[in-house]
Amino acid sequence: MKLNLSRSRFLNLFLLTTLSVVIVFNLFVSSSVPAEVPATAQDNPITEDYRIHTLPIPEKLSFAGETVPMNKTYVRESYDRELLVNTYWQSSTLLLIKKSKRYFSIIEPILAAQGVPDDFKYLPMIESSLQERIISPAGAVGLWQFLSAAAKENGLEVNKEVDERYHIEKATIAACKYLKDAYNKFGSWTLAAASYNAGLRGIQNQIEKQKTSNYYELLLNEETARYVFRLLAIREIVSNPAEFGFIVGEDDFYPIIETDTLVISGPVPDFADFAKGHGITYRELKDLNPWLRETFLTNASGKQYTIRLPKPGAFEVQP
Repeated sequence: MKLNLSRSRFLNLFLLTTLSVVIVFNLFVSSSVPAEVPATAQDNPITEDYRIHTLPIPEKLSFAGETVPMNKTYVRESYDRELLVNTYWQSSTLLLIKKSKRYFSIIEPILAAQGVPDDFKYLPMIESSLQERIISPAGAVGLWQFLSAAAKENGLEVNKEVDERYHIEKATIAACKYLKDAYNKFGSWTLAAASYNAGLRGIQNQIEKQKTSNYYELLLNEETARYVFRLLAIREIVSNPAEFGFIVGEDDFYPIIETDTLVISGPVPDFADFAKGHGITYRELKDLNPWLRETFLTNASGKQYTIRLPKPGAFEVQP
């Protein structure tokens, strides 16, 4: 028993001694090899010209002709947050800038004709990022993100074959109807914008609870509290991209797709054949008319629909 114990102690001592020698040797080798020095910002060509700046906050600001109280700290800081987030989320904001002319060419005349302030052309930017086919987790659809019930209430057709929430012109008119109804209710375009996010009832409830009808004085859920400030920030960046570091040449904007229109009042058995018959592809037809949801149109009622068709060469890249 004593012999076995001595051997065990000897073995443990031997292993401990060996381990100590290995550790000391490694430390010696490590200390004799110069460690790599991390590259400094001055040595790195990527960071040489890259700087992250704070952004200037204007003393005066307005939305749809209504004053934004920039003398309030919480107002300035809320605006500052959205300006920073959207300026330094470069890829997303740059894409909005590049898309802007194509979509504004459709939206601006409708807003003007409907008597809605031009500032609302930025609303689909924050609603859908100008993605025509986007569907939210809640089921809101299209540039203006209408839920099915709200779309129908504002005059849009929504069914399996035709969904006008995807129709840019008609959805814009429906959005104008909603915004004008909201303005008539609240007497404020700012609250009308907020209600586009929170709903008429949602804003009215907070006005009654908090006993103020000033958007900037209301304590709202985070999404609605940020909503108007996001609109303001996107408006400033998109309308003055160079001031925020976005260098965009005239040729960088996505081109406006020139189109003709065709009125149909009967069924279309196959839109692929229909497209070929008009000298275009099925994809081009659906890109211009995403509101046509099926490969066919029954149209048993004989309703008239206006279809957009590209002019010759409209999808060709211009030299």
